[in-house]
Amino acid sequence: MPGGRLTQQERQQIALGLADGLAYAEIARRLDRPTSTVTREVTRNGGPTAYRADLAQRATERRAQQRRQQSAPRGPQGERPRVDGRDPEAVREYEEAFTTVLMQSGLPKMTARVLACLFITDEDLTAADLVQRLQVSPASISKAITFLEGQGLVRRERGEGRRERYVVDGDIFYQATLASARANDQLVETARQGVGILGRDTTAGVRLENAARFLDFISETIHRAAEQARDVLHTKPAEREREG
Repeated sequence: MPGGRLTQQERQQIALGLADGLAYAEIARRLDRPTSTVTREVTRNGGPTAYRADLAQRATERRAQQRRQQSAPRGPQGERPRVDGRDPEAVREYEEAFTTVLMQSGLPKMTARVLACLFITDEDLTAADLVQRLQVSPASISKAITFLEGQGLVRRERGEGRRERYVVDGDIFYQATLASARANDQLVETARQGVGILGRDTTAGVRLENAARFLDFISETIHRAAEQARDVLHTKPAEREREG
């Protein structure tokens, strides 16, 4: 399986595959690439209906140029400086991949970018920090933070000089899981309302009742599993070694 960045020819093949209505997995198979590579490429460059190979190629070249400009000076042997043992370019690429996965889970692009940035950063960040890191407007950050707060994924803490810092802790996936369960609960309630209106013995009523029973079981399972596994999110490395 080839590695490295996608070529312009591969991007043209992706565009043709999308035009033919092929699934990401089939396009990836034809390119001999991981499906995640194709998914990330399309999501990052307009989505399946707006993807264009030439625009995606130029955007990639522009991002690469920006990364080179933002990179710190190299050492005497030409090696890229590392921060806390991390390769800055590898971290940037991982942040993009994480953002793509969050978008696939249903988050808007800017919200996904903010959440990914907060989650992979060791220190808590202010709105100004996020504006600088993501190179977007303060209004975009404010809108994303408001959404994330509403989902219980981010909280505000007062820092020095009255500046607020945004905190993402280990409970983020617990809260996201509960949010999914709550959405299921609403579907259950709505489905059962439909049963009463359409009639329990009608085809539509039976369909809705079965859907409600299924979703109710799924929701209960999610709640129970989340509570049972919550401690995993707060396990420290030393504790994991003892358990192993």
